[in-house]
Amino acid sequence: MTPQFAVIGLVSSDMAASLAFYRRLGLVFPEGSEDQPHVTADLPGGLILALDTEATIRSFHSAWRPPAGGGRIGLAFQCASPAEVDSVYDDLVGAGYHGELKPWDAFWGQRYATVHDPDGNGVDLFAPLPSAE
Repeated sequence: MTPQFAVIGLVSSDMAASLAFYRRLGLVFPEGSEDQPHVTADLPGGLILALDTEATIRSFHSAWRPPAGGGRIGLAFQCASPAEVDSVYDDLVGAGYHGELKPWDAFWGQRYATVHDPDGNGVDLFAPLPSAE
């Protein structure tokens, strides 16, 4: 049997803050998850996004420490239109999240932007640009 990719796991320094961010992007977590050490949300295609507190990770890996410097993981959310990229970006930045890269028309044919979640992970927003005629 070949292993099947199933879960994207993130370590959260503040579960409530992480849940607020990802709920703003439309992910559904059970009510009361803010006080849990491990929570999950179903993603399209059968994948799962799992959030664990730092204490949870240390409970089985006592030497674990948060990484220093820039993140090495990126998540991306597809928007319905270029205007929605701008709208979602503005909503997140307006709610106090760090806007890393303002929306722009990327050379590869997408409207693209990047915000950081509460732990500094890059979260990209994108939508196809209309075809140039």
